[in-house]
Order: sequence, then C-alpha cells, then structure tokens
Amino acid sequence: MEKDVNGAGVKIPPPAIFILFMLLAYLNGLFVPIAITFAAPITYLGLGILLAGLLLLLYLVYQFRKAKTAVEPWQPTSSLIKTGIYAYSRNPIYLAFCTFPVGLGLYLSDLWLISSVLPSCIGVYYVAIRAEEAYLTRKFGDEYLRYQQQVRRWI
Repeated sequence: MEKDVNGAGVKIPPPAIFILFMLLAYLNGLFVPIAITFAAPITYLGLGILLAGLLLLLYLVYQFRKAKTAVEPWQPTSSLIKTGIYAYSRNPIYLAFCTFPVGLGLYLSDLWLISSVLPSCIGVYYVAIRAEEAYLTRKFGDEYLRYQQQVRRWI
C-alpha cells in the first residue's frame, strides 16, 4: 500500500494522557477529598489488577517485538497483529493502561484515581486511536477494515 515515514502521527504518548488524568485526580482529591477506606480484600484486588496490567503490558510489548513492528504509535507500523489478545481487542495496550488508575485507586482507596480512567480513555481515543485507525486503514486497506469489523475497539 503506502510508504509511511511518520506512522500515525500521534503527538502525545498515550501513557502521558493516563498520567495527566491521574495527576488531575490526585489534585481533585486534595481539594475535594472523599473519605473512604476499602477493606483489605479490595486493596489486595487492586494490587492484583496492577500486577495483571503490568504483565499484560509486558506481554503485548513482547508481541510487538516478535512481530518486528513498532509499539509506539508515532512510529511506522510494518504489520498488523491480529492474534492472541488482538483477536479480541484492537487496543489491549490501552486496556492495560486502564488497570493502573483502577488498581492503584483500589489499593489506595482513592475514588478520584479510579474515576480518572474514563477521561483517560476518552483522551486516548481523540489523541491516538482515531489517528491510528486512519493510518492503519490507509496503510493496510481492506485487511484492516475487515479486522475492524471482526474485533471490538476495547473489549
């Protein structure tokens, strides 16, 4: 299809969006604290979610390395990954990022932190996913369009 030099042209790294909204959630907690303490099993669940998200992220980076394509959305993509977790979600890396504010929020009993996941997802959609999908459609054409029809964006 097309020769590409700049990939999807994503200007802001998606993890930075999650970090930004987590920081804003922290600031919200300073000005409007929500006094809640989760029971120990919930905090352990939070740690489990954090660990699962980290392991998922590492596995997905491994999949990109194995496919010899860039994981960074501002780099050119050499191939589509449609197997493994990518057979069920087109954006499992962003789902892995979602585990960080949720898991950390459960562990710290911080509802503001948990609530930061939704604006983070919306931000990532507008900053990265739309550009990535347009780029992949230009680059891979019908193959990517079929993949979009078969696999959900998130879950």
